[in-house]
Amino acid sequence: MSLFEGSNPLWRERMLSVLRIVVALLFIEHGTQKMFNIPGSAHPMDYHFLSLFGVAGVLEACGGFALLLGLFTRPIAFLLSGEMATAYFKVHILRDFFPVNNGGDNVVLFCFLFLYLVVAGPGVWSIDSVIAASRRRAVASRLPVRPETHAPAHPQPG
Repeated sequence: MSLFEGSNPLWRERMLSVLRIVVALLFIEHGTQKMFNIPGSAHPMDYHFLSLFGVAGVLEACGGFALLLGLFTRPIAFLLSGEMATAYFKVHILRDFFPVNNGGDNVVLFCFLFLYLVVAGPGVWSIDSVIAASRRRAVASRLPVRPETHAPAHPQPG
C-alpha cells in the first residue's frame, strides 16, 4: 500500500467510529458544563432550561450521548451541526470575524465534523450499524430461495 492509496475499508469504518466517539465525548462536556457546571468552569453561568443557553446544554449533553452510542447518528449530527452554526453566528462572530480571535475554533470544528458524520454515517461500532445489519438479515430471510443447479449454464469446451 502506498501513501496515496486508500486504506483498508474495515479500518476506515473503525476509525470513523473512533472519531465519532471522541467527538461525542468532547461535546458531552460542553453540555454538562452548561447544565451542571461539570467539569467546573472559571466563569459558571446560570442555567435556565427554557433559554437558548439551556436548550444548547440539552442538545449538547443528550445529542452527544446519542452520538456516543451511535444512535440516530445522521439526524442527530445534522441537528447538532445546525446548533453549532447558530452558536457561531449568534455568539462568536459578534466578538470578531476570525474564529481564532472569537473563541469559535471548536464551534466551527464541531459543525463540520457533524456534517461529515451526516454524510459518512456512524461507523461500524454503533447501534445504527447493528440495526442496519439486523434489517439486512431480515430482508434477506424474506427473499425467495432459488434452487441452485450444479451444472454450468453453458458447457465448457473440451
